[in-house]
Amino acid sequence: METEKDILFSPAKIGPVTLRNRTIRSAAFEGMADGNRPTQMLRDYHVSVARGGVGMTTLAYASVTRNGLSFKSQLWMRPEIVGELRAITDDIHQAGAKASVQLGHCGNMSHKSTAGETPISASGGFNLYSPTLVRKMRVDEIEEMARSFGEAVRMAKDSGFDCVEIHAGHGYLISQFLSPYTNRRRDCYGGSLDNRMRFMRMCMEQVMKAANGEIGVLVKTNMRDGFRGGIEVPEAITIAKELESLGADALVLSGGFVSKAPMYVMRGPMPIRSMTHYMSPWWLKYGVKMFGSMMIPTVPYRETYFLDDAVKFRKELKLPLVYVGGCSTREGIDRVLAEGFEFIQMGRALLRQPDFVNRMRQGENSAGCDHVNYCIARMYSREMACHHCAGDLPGSLINELEKLKRKAARKV
Repeated sequence: METEKDILFSPAKIGPVTLRNRTIRSAAFEGMADGNRPTQMLRDYHVSVARGGVGMTTLAYASVTRNGLSFKSQLWMRPEIVGELRAITDDIHQAGAKASVQLGHCGNMSHKSTAGETPISASGGFNLYSPTLVRKMRVDEIEEMARSFGEAVRMAKDSGFDCVEIHAGHGYLISQFLSPYTNRRRDCYGGSLDNRMRFMRMCMEQVMKAANGEIGVLVKTNMRDGFRGGIEVPEAITIAKELESLGADALVLSGGFVSKAPMYVMRGPMPIRSMTHYMSPWWLKYGVKMFGSMMIPTVPYRETYFLDDAVKFRKELKLPLVYVGGCSTREGIDRVLAEGFEFIQMGRALLRQPDFVNRMRQGENSAGCDHVNYCIARMYSREMACHHCAGDLPGSLINELEKLKRKAARKV
């Protein structure tokens, strides 16, 4: 009988693609694009993860259109960057790993200065997260946006990616159509869950047509939105089954809404002092200092925190499932594999130790991540980096992080 140890380092397929093992670097936003195009830093990081033994590494959040950018340091998938992306995928392949890119649109989680226009969503209104006014999408825009997802997949193929990961969770645009919290439309795209899935179906039709069985298609989907009035497990299972029927090769099971329940996604505290230290302009810095702890409340961290919900999906679905959420020790990874999940994704663990997969092969148990989320706090203004590796922390930030570590230790 195959043990979890055997499973972890055994090859497995996502659609037409075979990974050398069951580990995937999750699509955790790196903040390493300049002018919405890849940098040498982005290339170096993903190559280091590939050399570190991972089965596949995922470049995070490439917007399918200009108005889908939520940060100026994000990728925008367009013909001008295909050659630069090809250089990255070539290096990843040379290191023995597969390469994936997450494709999405942020919808209302942007600002006119970044998106180039008033942010769009399933419904209009005001998004406090940005903060900004939001415009409801017209039907012709919805149809064009679905085609943009297909075009982005074609460019991903030309760039040498083995897989794409379509972002349909976390309160991004597809998720904004799915969730009753953000979708208040009264036409055929709103109301019932079947109507709210219409845009997702349109996007997947274009994605699968563009993929044409030549690359793997993963979809990141929520198991819960993480707050009252959002999607809960029963609806989420229906959505997952629909994605399975639409031809997705694998699902990445996640949860949370960045604009409403951000720490439900990542768990643990948000170090507000660290977050504001790198921020500009001044009014945003001081606004977050005053109200950040209320807007981004702590959600307690525990290892494999999504597993209880994910098991419910495993029982209902036949396609390969990718577990993400709190896998930073070998013990936790083995627990997930024992529940029948084909792959595990890691973000913070591979930021802390890009060679964690090789280290596990040599018998190490933990990546050494202490889950104080400095990497996430810094991400809003600079490239993502672990505080153990950043090397430029002033004493005030070190004190904040140590205080959060002690507080977490008391709760264990």
